[in-house]
Amino acid sequence: MKHKDGKPFPPNKNSWKVQVGLMVVVLCGLSFYLGGIFCSEKGSFVTKEVNREDETPRGNSAGSLQTKASSFPECSADYQDYTPCTDPRRWKRYGLHRLTFMERHCPPNFERKECLVPPPDGYKVPIRWPKSKNECWYRNVPYDWINKQKSNQHWLVKEGEKFIFPGGGTMFPNGVGKYVDLMEDLIPEMKDGTIRTAIDTGCGVASWGGDLLDRGILTVSLAPRDNHEAQVQFALERGIPAVLGIISTQRLPFPSNSFDMAHCSRCLIPWTEFGGVYLLEVHRILRPGGFWVLSGPPVNYENRWRGWNTTIEEQRSDYEKLQDLLTSMCFKLFNKKDDIAVWQKLSVNSCYRKLDNPDTYPPKCDDGTEPDSAWYTPLRPCVVVPNPGAKKLKLNALAKWPERLHIAPERVSDVRGGSAGAFKHDDSKWEVRAKHYKKLLPAIGTDKIRNVMDMNTLYGGFAAALAEDPLWVMNVVSSYAANTLSVVYDRGLIGAFHDWCEAFSTYPRTYDLLHLDNLFTAESHRCEMKYVLLEMDRILRPNGYAIIRESSYFTDIVATMAKGMRWSCRQEDTEYAVQNEKILICQKTLWYSKESS
Repeated sequence: MKHKDGKPFPPNKNSWKVQVGLMVVVLCGLSFYLGGIFCSEKGSFVTKEVNREDETPRGNSAGSLQTKASSFPECSADYQDYTPCTDPRRWKRYGLHRLTFMERHCPPNFERKECLVPPPDGYKVPIRWPKSKNECWYRNVPYDWINKQKSNQHWLVKEGEKFIFPGGGTMFPNGVGKYVDLMEDLIPEMKDGTIRTAIDTGCGVASWGGDLLDRGILTVSLAPRDNHEAQVQFALERGIPAVLGIISTQRLPFPSNSFDMAHCSRCLIPWTEFGGVYLLEVHRILRPGGFWVLSGPPVNYENRWRGWNTTIEEQRSDYEKLQDLLTSMCFKLFNKKDDIAVWQKLSVNSCYRKLDNPDTYPPKCDDGTEPDSAWYTPLRPCVVVPNPGAKKLKLNALAKWPERLHIAPERVSDVRGGSAGAFKHDDSKWEVRAKHYKKLLPAIGTDKIRNVMDMNTLYGGFAAALAEDPLWVMNVVSSYAANTLSVVYDRGLIGAFHDWCEAFSTYPRTYDLLHLDNLFTAESHRCEMKYVLLEMDRILRPNGYAIIRESSYFTDIVATMAKGMRWSCRQEDTEYAVQNEKILICQKTLWYSKESS
């Protein structure tokens, strides 16, 4: 452009900047468009499209979570007992020290399985409770190692197509009933409702926990994943509460001061080694006034030492070391007879004040670690001291079972926003909801449902509302949520901390009913829904049910994805027909692997 006298205009600097800026915007837009064309399939899990009407409706203000129906492939037959975070295929990657390889080691995202775990060849619908306590189908847990190696101890016996559980064990080969009878003579609190929750470390096939169920005591049976014994799998197949776990380098996923009783029957845990960390963890999870029961070495060493391939002097030394360690962490010997010794965790503050002495060992924990922190929290060789201000934390201060189920625990006030009033409101709410669930799913309360999991409980209200039914509930509290699990235990229920971005510590096909209340609403920003649903499919028994209570947005998405998992689902209204919240009732179908005979 020129002046009227023929000379050009000087360049306009602002105009030049605008032109360059426009070029940058155009180039960025072009690269974004091309990148979308070539990279849009990255991370996609869609394997099979269906009709447009099966797609999730658009227009939801929550944003971008749109899912097409997908068909998930079958895992190979050798994954029939796949436990992702305790997988023996990956054990060689981890150390042998203190059996750390048996702890949780979840696979990275690029190794996660996106397939459906098949049942074993010949799998049958499990035998119903209470008959299942004494027998199960051999093909459902086809492992005969215990039967062959411990046949003289009567853990289980193979008869035709079934395993029979006579109730034997290493320390009670003549039957668990007589063993527990002796224990009740030593601990009268087992008979009157004082003791309600227990943990069995090294549970075998959980015969001890099974016997206690008949006596009103709810037990978490604990054992590590084992290639041959499948102890936890046997326990859950029988309908007895159990989880995969080991006391090694990490705390167990339970809050402090929760269990009324802990038990070890020749579980071969080296209690006095490594600064006593294993026993210190039992001390942490046992409530003040609770009981620790030990049978097997070195108890009754005077009469048993010959069968333990050792000398009487060594066994006497081991027993004295154990007694000294227990005394130093505020246990007292409560009772002892034959092969059983019982210690009680003291509830008096005077004993714990002695730990302030700098020369005391093990010392008091003062490193700032929360007593209830129990998700990938390292074990420390120190004593977790109970809160001296908690008056109703002690075993003898709690109401007896079943009265304690509906009494607001003292620790509810430790929860942000928690109070006795909030607890009562939650309790009443779940009474109404449970009645509605039973109308929608009449199988609840029948022998079709025994093992139940509430995947994201608050105070255990769902479990409390079903307490009269012939089932038990594993109450799961998110490791990212407020700690309400201590309230669950104080009311006489059981549960565990967990992060649903990972697999749960159990075998496949171990739960009859999964319940979740707005889990996806709370966790979808962290956990990919696909993996949560695949995990639900892994742990749910064939013909088992899922009750999914969510916003209508998420129920639509779940229903679409469930088709690819071979689930049948129907959507129902809530008890008050709230429009923005729906209930999805799903059932997992029974199918067999293409590799099955």
